[in-house]
Amino acid sequence: MDAGECSSSQPCASSSPDAAGGVWAKLVPSDSAFPEVELAEDDAVVCSRVTPDGGGEVAAWCEIRRGGGDGDASSATIRNLSSDAIIVDGRVIQQEAVDIKPGSEIVSGPQKDGHLLYTFDITGLNDQDKTNIKIVLDIENAKCSICLNLWHDVVTVAPCLHNFCNGCFSEWLRRSSANSRDKSQSAACPQCRTAVQSVGRNHFLHNIEEAILQAFSSLQRSDEEIALLESYASVKTNIVLGKQKIQSRKRRLPRSNDEANHTNHADFLCPQCGAEFGGFRCSPGAPHLPCNGCGGMMPARPDTSIPQKCLGCDRAFCGAYWCSQGVNSSQHNPICDQETFKMISQRHISSVPDTVHGGNQYEKDITERCIQQSGKALQAIISEWIVKFDNKELDRSRLQLNHVDAITSRTYVCNQCYSKFIDFLLYWFRVSMPRNLLPPDAANRESCWYGFMCRTQHHRPDHAKKLNHVCRPTRGNP
Repeated sequence: MDAGECSSSQPCASSSPDAAGGVWAKLVPSDSAFPEVELAEDDAVVCSRVTPDGGGEVAAWCEIRRGGGDGDASSATIRNLSSDAIIVDGRVIQQEAVDIKPGSEIVSGPQKDGHLLYTFDITGLNDQDKTNIKIVLDIENAKCSICLNLWHDVVTVAPCLHNFCNGCFSEWLRRSSANSRDKSQSAACPQCRTAVQSVGRNHFLHNIEEAILQAFSSLQRSDEEIALLESYASVKTNIVLGKQKIQSRKRRLPRSNDEANHTNHADFLCPQCGAEFGGFRCSPGAPHLPCNGCGGMMPARPDTSIPQKCLGCDRAFCGAYWCSQGVNSSQHNPICDQETFKMISQRHISSVPDTVHGGNQYEKDITERCIQQSGKALQAIISEWIVKFDNKELDRSRLQLNHVDAITSRTYVCNQCYSKFIDFLLYWFRVSMPRNLLPPDAANRESCWYGFMCRTQHHRPDHAKKLNHVCRPTRGNP
């Protein structure tokens, strides 16, 4: 039988799922080296690989139909079509039909050895379940503790999270404010007396309120009562009540005695707003950039020779800029360490990062042994590949950074983007290495179909170790 030919004249579920109808389920092989089998609505016959060897030969070996014998939509019925028995959840099946559910294990032959093991899964089952969720709610818990009726335009107060009618709470708030001697003091929650910090409309509970009224029309208030409540309602958006103390993140600046008497430096966004540094002082209303590293501010200066944003991620970092302006962290806080944002050629690396090769520790170990075998230091190897990168000898499509074509060894990048850059260079270091120079335990491994994009390598150590993942995805194509 040729590869791709079925042992049955019936159409195969895996051959053209799109043509047959929407995919409703799939068979997931235990070995990710083999493709999943999709089951279409109008095509019940499963045509797939039966054995791990056999040169890619496929056969129509079973039939799976939606809905079990009990009519449950979350189950299905499987019937053996092959001349041999199959195993379903540990039970040997000849020709009879049996029910299966998501998670059922199916062996495509009479024994596990020499046959593929599949797991049955229904596509989109979780989404279907979500639409059928019903909320059971005691109506007494959906009543306002002020008017003792069902909420109307419900609002929620924080931090206690009690709920009231908008009109009821607004009137309570008005009266509390009128009777309070301390106008800065927050109103107390009508139910638990906790100081209310904020109040806002609760759209989720409003939908529940409407659903209750549809089911129990007797709880509907009169038009006059609703009109009165709405005339009281004053909560239109989230409202913060009382005086909240907000901690300032602005920089503290050195100042002379004269300046201390006349200027409040805490109002300045950055050091150059209050004084001249590096021949520059911010003009009033000048735009500023928030630093992604320390949260401080620096003036947005496209004219400066020192970049203020990482080209790899477009985030702002202030360390290099303030260093160029003669401002250091001992004088002004917060300021990023200069090491957080440096030129690629000025960086030094002494060990392979744990994040290299997608965090696959087996591939990292192989790379470390390859470096050790070369007799060169890691920094020397990285420097060699940076030269190739600058000369555009490398395909940059796998480099997961912004503006990849503009990046050179003189580009300023943050630590996170530099780690991605190192991962990219070590990938090319590995794929360019002849197989005979790899460690013996790595030289004879086959490459995973999904290459560096394989997700199984992250949660199955045996798969990560068995197959090579420092390669391009082929998905079975040579």
